[in-house]
Formats: sequence, structure tokens, C-alpha cells
Amino acid sequence: MGSRRRTRAVAAGALCLATLLASCGDAGKDEGKTSERPTTPAASPAASSTLTPADPDHAVDPPGPLTEALRSADILLVGLEKAPLEPGLVAQVRKLKGVQATELFDLGNVAIENRVLNVAAVDPGGYRRFTQAAQAEDLWSRVAGGELAIGQKLADKIQDDESFVKLGNDKDAPRVHVGAYADQVLTIDMVVNRAWGQELGIVRDNAMLISTGAASPQAVRKRLDKVVGKTAAIQMIDVVARYGIDPDATQTAYLTGGSVAQAVGSFSYRVLGGGRIAPDPAWVKANIRTEAVPILGNVTCHRVVIPQLRAALLEVVQRGLADRIHPGEYAGCYYPRFIAGSSSLSLHSFGIALDLNVPGNQRGTVGEMDRTVVSIFKKWGFAWGGDWKWTDPMHFEMNALVDPR
Repeated sequence: MGSRRRTRAVAAGALCLATLLASCGDAGKDEGKTSERPTTPAASPAASSTLTPADPDHAVDPPGPLTEALRSADILLVGLEKAPLEPGLVAQVRKLKGVQATELFDLGNVAIENRVLNVAAVDPGGYRRFTQAAQAEDLWSRVAGGELAIGQKLADKIQDDESFVKLGNDKDAPRVHVGAYADQVLTIDMVVNRAWGQELGIVRDNAMLISTGAASPQAVRKRLDKVVGKTAAIQMIDVVARYGIDPDATQTAYLTGGSVAQAVGSFSYRVLGGGRIAPDPAWVKANIRTEAVPILGNVTCHRVVIPQLRAALLEVVQRGLADRIHPGEYAGCYYPRFIAGSSSLSLHSFGIALDLNVPGNQRGTVGEMDRTVVSIFKKWGFAWGGDWKWTDPMHFEMNALVDPR
């Protein structure tokens, strides 16, 4: 915890850098050739590579000026197991016809205000070649210094008043200072360096960016299918894929960074129509339960949630507040889907969130939820959406393991 306090003290005065730069375009046509676009920043201030790290406890070496060719981000390869991509597989992919450049990094999920977001832990010097902000040296120096890079729109929804983002829904999840606003590679919501990735427990080298340059990403995918098999998910992130998720790709969801994440486990899933997903039936069978609880009757949730939910509702009854929760206005717990209008998984997909008294507790309102009921749920390990920057007072989600005995 001491490192987090030091992080807040050092970084509170740091200025956020707005860097939404023009698209990099395609890289050179052949391996070894550079892009026609300039590959070094114009008149970069000399001081930019010597920024004092905002978070020395999580700092890595700054990348310095960009000297390598820019690369297009066309394909994302993600391991389906909680393990690094096999070195043999990596070597095979790099040799495939049409694969111009690759970059290994660490990819995980964090739960923030009912959004399951993708966080990439990267080597700033290598990863930036694939981004629109490749030439923004200050941005990548800030990431190297322990800060977070995130798109402005998402930051407006989840950062707090001190420009920190809490990476996880556990009570003790770490807070990381936002050092730069910049759109990232498609499907990646935010970026930190690998020192932060290690603390968050993100699997090392479980993801790979692939640039195909002038080659067709779809043609390269066919070759990848033969090499990868069922060991990794292939996600098309080229311009053709920017308007939706590939419904044929198998995705993997696992929360990182705390006891709740460990208890919930990970699952693979396929994308269905209407914003729904189909999780691995084996994970559903092992983890999702339908059981009776006070007030609400039968609920379907993750098995780790039900004891704490039962304890919270029992205390509500014992304190004479049962009429403050309306069973007919309960909107469920386990519902495998994306958040409406987005490609972010909802925590309902994991079965660790529930919505109560829906009509009177809409998003963006103070809501009508009884505050004593709220305090009881917090006691039993639930965060409340009414505390969020953009409120969701119907929503409760598990953020701590509490023994109900």
C-alpha cells in the first residue's frame, strides 16, 4: 500500500498530455523497408526523454526518440490459456508470409464500474510503433514512468477527480495516474508499462500485435489459422474490422488484480447477436448456480457471490428493511453480454453483479436506493454504482471476499 500512497503524492501534480495524432497509415511494403512517413519526431524537446518518473516504484527505462519504422496494427493474437504464447508458436508466426512485424505484450482485463476493460502492459518503445501516437515521445515517457495512457472519452467516464483510474473493482485495487490521453490499438482500452503489469498479475507475453503491411490481413489470417489452431484467439483489428467484433473469433475473459478475480476464474466465449456472448459451457457448469436467497427468491449468479448476497439480504430482513428491496424490480445477476453500445463485457457476464429496484435507480441519477441497504451491501463485499462518477444506483457488484460465517 505504501507504493500507492507514494504514487498519489508524486503524481498528483502531473499534467496530462493530450496526444491524438493522425493515423500512421500502412508501414513499408517489405520487411526492412521503412514507411514513407517520417519515423522520427520533428524537433522533439530534448527534455522530453528525461521526464522525472511520476511513479518511481513502477518506472521502466524511457524509450527515447522513435527511430524504427511505423507499423499498422492489423491482427491481435491472444493466448487462450493463462500462460505466455509458446516460443515455438511465436517463431512460426513471425516467419509466415505477409507478417511484416510483431510485438509481444501482456493483455488482461480489469473491472471498473461494471465495465470489463482491456489493459495492455507494454514495452513503450516497441508497442508505440503500432499506435496513432507513435511519435509522441512525452506520452511514452510518461507510460515508462509509471503512468497510464487512455482515450479521452473513456477517461471522462472512469477517472476520478485527481486524474487517477482504479484498476480493478477490489477495494484495495491500485490507482494509476493518467499521464496521457491517446486512443490505442483497437480493442485495447488503456496502456501501462510492464512493471505495472507485473503488479496487476497480467500474464507475461500472452498477446501479440501483427502488422501485415501491404499484405491482406485476411490472407495472413488464413495462414495463421493453420499455425495457431486452438491455442490462441485471432482477432482482426485492421480497418476492415473496426466496425464490429469478429463473430467467429474465440475470446478469453479473465479478471486480474485481486482476490475476487482469482475466485471468479476465467472463461472463453463466442460472440452472439444482440450484444450477447456464449461463455464456455464447462465454466458455466462449474461456476454459475441458481439458489434461493431472502427477499429475491431464486437468483442465478456466480457461486462465490451467493453466500455473501444471502448474508446481505438476511441482514436487510433482520433490520426491518425488507420492503426497501422490490423483488419485482430485480433485473438479474448472471447475464452474459456486452455493455450496451460497446465491446466491453459487463460484470454480469461473470455473474458477480446484480441490479435492484431498477425503475427508480436509472444511470446518471441519485436514485431512490435506501442508503442503509447500501451500507449493508458494502459491509458484505459489494460496491455500489451510486458512488460512481456516472452513477448507476441500481447496480451492486462484488468487490471483496467476505466470510459470511
